[in-house]
This record gives sequence, structure tokens and C-alpha cells, in this order.
Amino acid sequence: MKPIFFYLAAALAEIAGCFAFWAWLRLDKSILWVMPGILSLALFAYLLTQIDTDFAGRAYAAYGGVYIFSSLIWLWAVEGVRADRWDLTGATLCLMGAAIILWGPRAA
Repeated sequence: MKPIFFYLAAALAEIAGCFAFWAWLRLDKSILWVMPGILSLALFAYLLTQIDTDFAGRAYAAYGGVYIFSSLIWLWAVEGVRADRWDLTGATLCLMGAAIILWGPRAA
């Protein structure tokens, strides 16, 4: 359960951080949005280091599926747009891939 918490927290931090830049550059918000965005992105990087795996690349690869799923939740919760069946199908496939990467049996 611990990796799921860290992945979801990392996804929220990354998406919020990137959205801060999006708001500044695309939605004409104040440049003051950048500072919490930077802090949020730093938190994202820290949270990914908490994943219990021997290799960073494996943690990042598995995170990709969680990020995609979380982005669709952000799309709905923050931007008010519902994911369609293709979004959900793609996110499901990505989460399955993330689970295989993270918890698949490894050769000794």
C-alpha cells in the first residue's frame, strides 16, 4: 500500500506544479503562481525517491501509469471535463503496465 500512497502523492504534486506554470503561461495568471509550482515539483521529486525499488528507472516507469490515471482525475476535478471511454481504457492499460513493472517477479 505504501508505494501507491507515494505514487498518488507524487502525481498530485507534479500535476499541481505543472498546472501552476500552465496557469501562468496559458491562463494569464500572475507570475506568483510559479513559486508554489516550483515547490510542488520539488515535492514530487522527493516523493518518488520514497518508492522502494533498487532502480530509479523502474520507479519512474511504474509512476507513468499512475500519472496518466491521476491526470484524468485532475481533468475532471479541476478542469471540469469528464474523461471519455478512450481516456479510461488507455489509463487502465497504463495502470496494468505500471503494476507489472512494479510488482512483477524478478530473476534473482
